[in-house]
Amino acid sequence: MPNPESPRYTVQIIKSEQKMLERLPRDLLQRVRRALNRLAVDPRPSGCKKLAGHENYYRIRVGDWRITYALFDDELIVLVIEVAPRGDAYRNL
Repeated sequence: MPNPESPRYTVQIIKSEQKMLERLPRDLLQRVRRALNRLAVDPRPSGCKKLAGHENYYRIRVGDWRITYALFDDELIVLVIEVAPRGDAYRNL
């Protein structure tokens, strides 16, 4: 459990993924947004995976979807790189 007094991260979403989010069904979009809001408080939640071959890339699961993000601890930024269904995730990294 993260310390409530720890600094919050800023969650930024690259433009192409912002457009992807706009096309998601409402229920899935709500679940993804909740997950993104939680990343601002705890950028390494239980169940997150560090991606091999990348220094600061992580992914979390939201049902059958994956959110891939880069973590910049020195700047307190979570940069969302990809929001994709499981079968399509990681292809463009």
